[in-house]
Amino acid sequence: MVIIMSDKLFVVLPAYNESENIERVVKDWHSVVSNVGPESRLLVVDDGSKDNTFELLQTLQDRYPQLIGITKPNSGHGATVLYAYKYAIQNGADYVFQTDSDGQTLTEEFYPFWEERKQYSAIIGHRNHREDGFSRVFVTKTLKLVIKLVFGVTVTDANTPFRLMNRNTLVKYLPQIPKDFNLSNVILSVLLVHNKENVKFTPITFRPRQGGVNSINFKKICKIGIQAVKDFRTIKLTLKDNPVK
Repeated sequence: MVIIMSDKLFVVLPAYNESENIERVVKDWHSVVSNVGPESRLLVVDDGSKDNTFELLQTLQDRYPQLIGITKPNSGHGATVLYAYKYAIQNGADYVFQTDSDGQTLTEEFYPFWEERKQYSAIIGHRNHREDGFSRVFVTKTLKLVIKLVFGVTVTDANTPFRLMNRNTLVKYLPQIPKDFNLSNVILSVLLVHNKENVKFTPITFRPRQGGVNSINFKKICKIGIQAVKDFRTIKLTLKDNPVK
């Protein structure tokens, strides 16, 4: 499939200890950016991995010319996603698509998102048939309830790592997200829905992790959740005092 377009796409992936997955994931998503056009890029941001993820990325750049592999000190998934979004915008992206580097999402499901990109501020995947375990489903449902209670909005699937956003939308909302916020995609989804942006939620496939070990266990999820509730309340006050224009 070749769909040469003038729009510059950045596909961005955070990566932490993904040595078992990174080569396969880079191969799959590099085919997407090369199909979109020669100016598009695949950006993988290594979040201070303890394994050889970044060394593998450096090797892969010799084989995949549209791949950019960079590393930074460890700061968590949310902060790394924010870093990737800002890097993409600073380097001329017209559209930014984010997914994760664990192989749970399917490249072929990207193309319907891309075909509809002009119609929406953002298109976000909805994991309606998840295959990554009951605990993850429970966390997603709980998060949906917390968002409803704190912000008064219903967000179909706030934290899905499968989302396409245009440049203007990111430029508008990224400054509203606290630095190093661990649930940056969640609050970005909330901001979009809260401000009645034209957002579409589309069902996607969500497979089990394809290799390696998830770095976030249930205990860490609970800790993140407790902190998130506190942060959500602070952000709600900020929204009230400084509405996005």
